[in-house]
Amino acid sequence: MPVSGALEVVWEGLRDSLLMAWEVWWALVLGFAISAMVQAWAPRARVRRALAGSGPRPVAMATGMGAASSSCSYAAVAIARSLFAKGASAASALAFQFASTNLVWELGLVLWVLIGWQFALAEYLGGVAMIALMALALRAFVPARLEARAREHARSVREDGHHHHHHGHGHHHGHDVGDGDRGGDGGDGIERGWRGRLGSREAWAEVGDCFRGDWAMLYREIALGFLLAGFVAQLGNGFFEGLFIVSAPAPWPAIESALVGPLIAVASFVCSIGNVPLAAVLWSGGIGFAGVLSFLFADLIVLPIVLIYRKYYGREYALRTVALMYCTMVLAALLVAALFGALGLIPTGPRPSAADVFGRVALDYKLVLNVLALIVFAGAYRLRSPMRIAPSIQ
Repeated sequence: MPVSGALEVVWEGLRDSLLMAWEVWWALVLGFAISAMVQAWAPRARVRRALAGSGPRPVAMATGMGAASSSCSYAAVAIARSLFAKGASAASALAFQFASTNLVWELGLVLWVLIGWQFALAEYLGGVAMIALMALALRAFVPARLEARAREHARSVREDGHHHHHHGHGHHHGHDVGDGDRGGDGGDGIERGWRGRLGSREAWAEVGDCFRGDWAMLYREIALGFLLAGFVAQLGNGFFEGLFIVSAPAPWPAIESALVGPLIAVASFVCSIGNVPLAAVLWSGGIGFAGVLSFLFADLIVLPIVLIYRKYYGREYALRTVALMYCTMVLAALLVAALFGALGLIPTGPRPSAADVFGRVALDYKLVLNVLALIVFAGAYRLRSPMRIAPSIQ
């Protein structure tokens, strides 16, 4: 009976989605909690002043700042626009975007849990490689004249709320970006040492604000990532093997999967952390190591975000930076895959089956971790600063 067959597929897709969420819930909460502490307590205004100009130093600063921020591609793009409009170089703004979608805690943790530490390590190394390649190749794609024009364009576009209403963002991104505008010195004002912060109720309330803001912004992306992964897994491995040349001589399969990986990401348009469940399904379905990496790197060129670039920076700059990002993603994926291949770090042997990737609910350490994560989540959600009634309007 076709109806019962269709219902079965829907049920299996949903079941797999929920199982995968169960698998990584604790890692997500832990990652978001660490990320919220860093965002709340890192001195921001000083960092922002250091981002102007090109050269390795501002790019390195932007990379550190991105790694310490949240993992939402949309938020990363909005904050990068604000930094760029305030005078950060294009290289710094792009480095910030790459770092905040590839070098963040929660991403590495979830990758490690789902498909192994090798992927977490490759994700971080690849993120750094992408930033270096982008900084080196930037001028070939974006002449200084065009960068200056794009900055004017970015200044003329008021933050018209696209990224705010897109996710009902928590206030803290507005706060994060606007710090410098208010003439205060942002996070530097509370330069009490870590010890002072750990005992301060206000400092923890700020962590709670950041934590809630990130979840408010990302819960749709994360849920969509799990749903897509659950349903794509129902297509079966034969479907994936059809997409990739497996039998050609090396290095063609690696090159092809690295070129196709970002295109799958563009078609699935999930935010960085939502990409991970789908990457696990692709890996179990037979895509190469380089392909999984380039797929993971590609969350900054998905269609909705390309449209935002066009609005922020104008069409020519948007197209050229997207071309630059695509090239750096494919190259970084191939470089890291080649390095891991040479060092024997690419996982060999049978791929994880869909059942391995989706896991199961049982009385085991995961149950304990997930219950603890639920307590942390509830606690962090209830921390709020008494002063903060509404987001500051910029």
